[in-house]
Amino acid sequence: MEFCPKCGSRLEPKKAKNGKEASLALVCPKCGYKKAEVGKKIEPKIRKVIQHTPQQFVAVIGKEEQKLNTLPTVRIECPKCSNNTAYVWQVQTRGADESSTQFLRCTKCNYTFREYS
Repeated sequence: MEFCPKCGSRLEPKKAKNGKEASLALVCPKCGYKKAEVGKKIEPKIRKVIQHTPQQFVAVIGKEEQKLNTLPTVRIECPKCSNNTAYVWQVQTRGADESSTQFLRCTKCNYTFREYS
């Protein structure tokens, strides 16, 4: 990273053309100071286009992954079995201007219940 000797702003790389050849120069966006060309010729880059299928964007959680207990837990009484620990997560089920719904799942009987905030 280099800075402009006149105003102290950060110099940005810009393409500079000399006839048919292109090279890289560092230019100050504020005062227009231009540092001597870096000297590297800009080679055209070959870009590769990657096509993704819809299946690559969908995450499927299997039965084994669901058994992993990675959610945070809270101390709350389960209305079904009276256990005092439950997993917790929040989902925005209503409008964006309203509070989110807190879902809880009992760690003992897997009963899922909700708590509106």
